[in-house]
Amino acid sequence: MSNNQVLKGVFLVAFGATSYGMLATFVKMAYDEGYTTAEVTTSQFVLGIIGILLINLFQKTKNKNTAVKASKRNIFHLMLAGTSLGMTSLFYYLAVKYIPVSIGIVLLMQTVWMGVLLEMILEKKLPSTQKIVSVAIVLFGTVLATNLINNEVQLDWRGLMWGFLAAASFTTTMFTANRVATNISSAQRSLYMLLGGAIIVFTFSIITQVTPFNFEIFLKWGIVLSLFGTIIPPMLMTAGFPLTGIGLGSIVSAIELPVSVTMAYFLLNETVTVTQWFGISLILLAIILMNINSNGKIA
Repeated sequence: MSNNQVLKGVFLVAFGATSYGMLATFVKMAYDEGYTTAEVTTSQFVLGIIGILLINLFQKTKNKNTAVKASKRNIFHLMLAGTSLGMTSLFYYLAVKYIPVSIGIVLLMQTVWMGVLLEMILEKKLPSTQKIVSVAIVLFGTVLATNLINNEVQLDWRGLMWGFLAAASFTTTMFTANRVATNISSAQRSLYMLLGGAIIVFTFSIITQVTPFNFEIFLKWGIVLSLFGTIIPPMLMTAGFPLTGIGLGSIVSAIELPVSVTMAYFLLNETVTVTQWFGISLILLAIILMNINSNGKIA
């Protein structure tokens, strides 16, 4: 593959990850205006599904119906996999309701060691020394990044719980998204996974929304949330990863972490100490280490 193609992939993955990194800050700003988690997630998924549906229709017209169509089996498996996508959004948004965004994104990054653990269980073999060292660095970096050592303010346990649950469901999403119905277009896969996630989100909304639903959220924040959460990231990253490869793509997508923390620092005025930045740097280092082979090249 030419360097130009790889560079194109890097830009696609980086822009997709950057978009997703902005998401939690927008959610927090919506909360500050009085919107509920149910309103935030519902508006994001409804408009996201409409956006992806339009992209599918455009591709269908452009390709003159020559693209591979999803079978009923594909649709079922993708919607089932999409339920973890819906849970990730819910858990993550519930987390940042109780804890700072800069802490929430660090908890979401626990997918690094959770992915290693899941891989070990599924493949029934111990991880390499390189991965074990990477996990140790992530855990130490997390302690620093969440400021657990010298934090004078106790973090809300509800935020920590939802943050870890978001990481667990995101780990499931990553494993299933790269293994289910890979023979069909990314737009089709995104659509059916969103439909599966919408089942979770709508059920949550029906159960928890006790006040009248504020439909102003659709115009005020829904468009932004759907663009940066359910349309831009999956489309760009599924297009970019085949060009970069999993190793380089994973490293580039880690830009989501500093972007999210920086957005929270400037737009939400969250305090981020030097110790926390050092912890974030360690997590990024661990991601790089995990994706470099024994020859010092990106896997």
